[in-house]
Amino acid sequence: MIKAAHILCNKLGLKFNDPELFKTALTHRSAGAYNNERLEFLGDSILGYVIAQQLYDRFPDASEGGLSRLRAGLVNETSLAGLARKHKLGDYLRLGQGEMKSGGFDRDSILSDALEAIMGALFKDQGITACQQWIEWLFADQLQNLPLDSAGQKDPKTRLQELMQSKRLDLPEYILLSMDGPSHEQIFTVQCSVKLIEDTTVGVGISRKKAEQQAAEHMLALLAKDSE
Repeated sequence: MIKAAHILCNKLGLKFNDPELFKTALTHRSAGAYNNERLEFLGDSILGYVIAQQLYDRFPDASEGGLSRLRAGLVNETSLAGLARKHKLGDYLRLGQGEMKSGGFDRDSILSDALEAIMGALFKDQGITACQQWIEWLFADQLQNLPLDSAGQKDPKTRLQELMQSKRLDLPEYILLSMDGPSHEQIFTVQCSVKLIEDTTVGVGISRKKAEQQAAEHMLALLAKDSE
């Protein structure tokens, strides 16, 4: 049973002048033409701006690349879905019958889109200041716990590539194993191999790039364990 939207609104510390905006933010496109896609588009842009500003102020010595990596780590689909689950957003989503039966209430893409749609709805209802304050509250723990050197951390693919180069070995090889699901929600599976060891690793993601990053991260962990 779908819980009432106003319960979630209160739990999130929000009060809308137009409660219908909040209800729309929780409505997936599978439930009808009047859904949260446009609000999600708006919220995505606002979220990027707010987090970028926070990182700019917190890391005055970080490079543009470092700031971009930090932002990507905070506002990616997995991170947003995790926040949505923390606040049990799935219990309040309005989904079509097909999505409900297939477990859409716990799907990363649907949860993250709904969270961004709430941001868009709040902006339309109360403006940028209220929206910014709420986003900063929502991400307070993640922002507070960022390691001091995280702005300089390179992505797994780059680190694995540089490791191979330092050993004068061929670059890592990534092979696409499969690409499953409908075009708007495809899941990519990629295999990574290096000349250092015979074992391979596998990564899964909503894009080939994300799958490769995960496979590279697994390979780095495997190499670290192998060297112990």
